[in-house]
Amino acid sequence: MKSTVAGRMDGFSPFYVMELLQRAKQLESQGRDIIHMEVGEPDFSTPDRVINAGIQHIASGEVKYTAAAGMMALREKIADYYFKTYAVRLPPERIFITPGASGAFLLALGVSLNADDELIMADPCYPCNSNFVRFFGGKTQFVNVNASTNYQLTADLIRKNWTQHSRGALVASPSNPTGTIIHGKELNSVIKQVKELGGHFYSDEIYHGLVYDKPAKSALEYSDDVFVINSFSKYFAMTGWRIGWLVVPEAFIDPAERLAQNIFISTATHSQYAALAAFDDENLVELESRKQQFARRRDFLYQNLVRLGFDIAVKPEGAFYIYANCSRFTDDSFQFAKDLLEQQGVAVTPGKDFGDNDANCHIRFAYTASIAKMSIAMERLEQFICQ
Repeated sequence: MKSTVAGRMDGFSPFYVMELLQRAKQLESQGRDIIHMEVGEPDFSTPDRVINAGIQHIASGEVKYTAAAGMMALREKIADYYFKTYAVRLPPERIFITPGASGAFLLALGVSLNADDELIMADPCYPCNSNFVRFFGGKTQFVNVNASTNYQLTADLIRKNWTQHSRGALVASPSNPTGTIIHGKELNSVIKQVKELGGHFYSDEIYHGLVYDKPAKSALEYSDDVFVINSFSKYFAMTGWRIGWLVVPEAFIDPAERLAQNIFISTATHSQYAALAAFDDENLVELESRKQQFARRRDFLYQNLVRLGFDIAVKPEGAFYIYANCSRFTDDSFQFAKDLLEQQGVAVTPGKDFGDNDANCHIRFAYTASIAKMSIAMERLEQFICQ
């Protein structure tokens, strides 16, 4: 029998930054000094308190399955965190612990999206989210956004682009790659518009906590009838632990639990015990200190990129990315990124990873490296564009 790849894979675009990352590691193995500004992973290690909690649980030998929805103690901790952070009272039963934010997206879309349904997303956006939609047989309707809307969807854009096949809209705030936020009044308007159109609203909040000016608003502050995706990877610096969470509307509790039981049984137990320690007061103090370092990094990188001639239409308010227009130097940002890596040892992400909206003229810089390293990267970048 001939091996045939499933047709759904035809539309799964590669993540181009992984090609650059692979090449960067090859160069490093040859002794080259590479400054990584391409991958969206904090350079800070997981805090010691969290690591020790995970180790202690592993040492106990009781690394068994938990309930599919996750440990109730952790769900209660998250509910308490929502009350302290957003003044939202959230029943822990609506919170599902997942294998990273990816697991949260699988649950959210799996219980709410049918084949051929369309989900509206901004362009540029994080590419994997669209591929999750495709995995379930749905389609993504991309809407070009720009500085005039803070690179976010608006109620007007959703209304104008809604079709008979539209099932809902996804907003990421802070966003990847632009680092922009959809603020309270507009977020409320977008949620109301989606509900008036009879759709589901999905809020990607995985960069909450990493916001540098005024706090980001959670969709849960405006509606109970929303899906909220979050993660321990970014603010909590637990990328490799693969743990996130999903908040579902009450009507979706039972189907979400049944789906979780079938697609991943439960999230890693030691990761859940580690995550419990992430909410300790001492740990939160350390995380806030790290956030201030990210803010300083943002300001340093922003100032230097502007000085070098990159156009940054909106200064990012959160996450740890700057999405810079490089059209002054190239109309092929992918080739620009490859040449920059080869010639100067600086790794960045080309715009084509985030959609089609003027992608060839944009580059994402991640400020997940120290200011000392970024200072060297800026010197190398200046040499590259001035040669």
